[in-house]
Amino acid sequence: MGTGPNRTTEAPVNNPILDQIQRLRAELAPGDTAPALIAAFAEGTAPLAAVAELAAQQQRIITSDRRSLLLLATRCADRPLGAWFVALAEGESAALRTLPALAAACGLDPGAMAARPPLPGCQAYPAFLAWLGLNSRPPGAAAVALVANFAAWGGYCATIAHALRHRYGFSDEACAFFDFFAQPATELEQQAADALGPDPLDDDTLATALEYGRLLQAYEHLFWDTLAQVHG
Repeated sequence: MGTGPNRTTEAPVNNPILDQIQRLRAELAPGDTAPALIAAFAEGTAPLAAVAELAAQQQRIITSDRRSLLLLATRCADRPLGAWFVALAEGESAALRTLPALAAACGLDPGAMAARPPLPGCQAYPAFLAWLGLNSRPPGAAAVALVANFAAWGGYCATIAHALRHRYGFSDEACAFFDFFAQPATELEQQAADALGPDPLDDDTLATALEYGRLLQAYEHLFWDTLAQVHG
């Protein structure tokens, strides 16, 4: 649920599209409305069962999101944006490889993780990303919405990674899934801007990206709320 290749903390070179992406990211920032479960992790009061459920649900989410991103890539395969979507899909593959260690730290073997049923509230995000893969107009609006959403997701992952180490005693290997997403997305934003450039995005594309971004944020919030309701 939100990934990208080669994230760094280096400041990107500004360009008009990057400015548009960053403004959209600021508009979509969760602010004080971050999910309650994130605060519970930070305080060390979230149950370990919530982490196990997260790992099981993410197994399904990442597998779906990878296919959706590749579908988006095929819709703009003759443009740089196609390669950007492919890179995102490769990031999902890398994230998927970190999940077994997280699940094992929660007492789940691969069979037990696969046996967990999908939770509708957790699977709404990948369902919408699959919809974007088929229906987003244009695909660039989906790209902007995704990269704007990654900042919130990355911040949540950073909070959980720190909590799991310092409050739950997890190893670095067990935290690798959250570490992967926790890095600032500055380079990812720059790569998206380069792929979408060189001309600024028009008003219709930005309005559509904002619409998609709000839905992505809502479905992500639903993911966390569902985990809290099931294992709170």
